[in-house]
Amino acid sequence: MDLSYEAESPLAPPVELLEQLAHYDWPFQDGGQSQSSLPATSFRKLSDQRGRPIFLQHRCCYGNRAAGELVIQDLRQQMLYRYRLETFSESRLSEWTFQPYTNHSVDGPTKGASPKPWDIKVHIPPMFQEETKKFQVPHSSLVKDCHKCQGRGRYKCSGCHGAGTMRCASCSGAKRKAKQSRRCQVCSGSGRKRCSTCSGRGNKTCAICKGEKKLLHFIQLVITWKNSLFEFVTEHHMNFPEELLGKVRGENIFKDENVMVYPIIDFPKQEISLASQRGIAEHSNALAGRSRVLQQRQTIELIPLTEVHYWYHGKTYVYYIYGLENKVYALDYPERYCCGCTII
Repeated sequence: MDLSYEAESPLAPPVELLEQLAHYDWPFQDGGQSQSSLPATSFRKLSDQRGRPIFLQHRCCYGNRAAGELVIQDLRQQMLYRYRLETFSESRLSEWTFQPYTNHSVDGPTKGASPKPWDIKVHIPPMFQEETKKFQVPHSSLVKDCHKCQGRGRYKCSGCHGAGTMRCASCSGAKRKAKQSRRCQVCSGSGRKRCSTCSGRGNKTCAICKGEKKLLHFIQLVITWKNSLFEFVTEHHMNFPEELLGKVRGENIFKDENVMVYPIIDFPKQEISLASQRGIAEHSNALAGRSRVLQQRQTIELIPLTEVHYWYHGKTYVYYIYGLENKVYALDYPERYCCGCTII
C-alpha cells in the first residue's frame, strides 16, 4: 500500500489519506485484539528445543553447566508493538565571531547586503543523519585591531609582569636558604629564576590574534540538522527491563515517510494510535517557530519477547529471549563466575 501524499494542511490530513488509513488492512489475525493472536509475519514461536541453544549462545562469563542441564518448564511468548516517529529538522543561528586577520581580501558591506539566514543555499545531508556546519555569511566581514593586545600582537606576561624573571621559590629571593651559608643551587645565588610562563621574554604572543595584531569580524551561520525521536512500546506485564527493548531490532510492519506524516488511526492496538497522535503533537510543539521540518518517518515494529521458566537443582528461574537478534536477559542465572554481570 502506498501511503505517500503531499502535505495540504498543518492541522488535518487529506481526506483521501484518512480514507486509506481507515480501510487499511493491518496485517493481524483476529483483528489483533487478543494478546495471544500473532501477526501474519515471519515470526516463529519458540520451542523448548530452540530456547536452550539460544541461551547457550549468550552465556557470557557464566558457567555453561547450568545452561546445559536446566529443564525448561514453560515458555510465555508475547509480541510487543514499537512505534517510532523520527522528525528530521533544520535550524539556523547567526552570530558574530572573529578570527586572526592575515591580510587577505575582505568580503565586507561594500560588496553588497548580507543575505538573511534562510536565504543562504546549502547542501542538505542525507535524511535523518544529524550534522552541524558553520558558514561565513557573505558581505558581513570587517577588520579591527585586536581587543586583547590593542593591536600590538603581544602582551605583558602576567607571571613576571614583563621582567622575564621571578623570585626564586627555593630561597624566596634571599640567594641562600635559611641557616645555610652556601648559595642557593636552584637560582645559583641570584635570588631569581627565569619565568617559565614566557620563557624569560617578558611578553607572550597574543592568543586571540596569534600575533597578527588585527582581527577579522564576520557573521557566522550555524546550521544544525537534528533527528528528533519519539518512541513508544506497548506494555508486556513481565519482569523485564523496558530500556533493553530500545537496543534490539523488530520486524517492520508499517512505514510512512513524507515531509509531514499524520497520526495513525484505527490501529488494532489503540495505544499505538494514541502514541502516534502524542508523538506528532510533541514534535510539532517542540520545533514550531525554531526549526524547519524537512522529513518525517513513522514506523511500527513487532518485537518478540519470550519469558522462559526453567528448573535447575530444585529451584525455578526465569530468563528472557527478546528481539530479532534473540538476545538473552537473565538476572538470577545460577553459577556466576564473575562480578555479577547480566547476560544480554
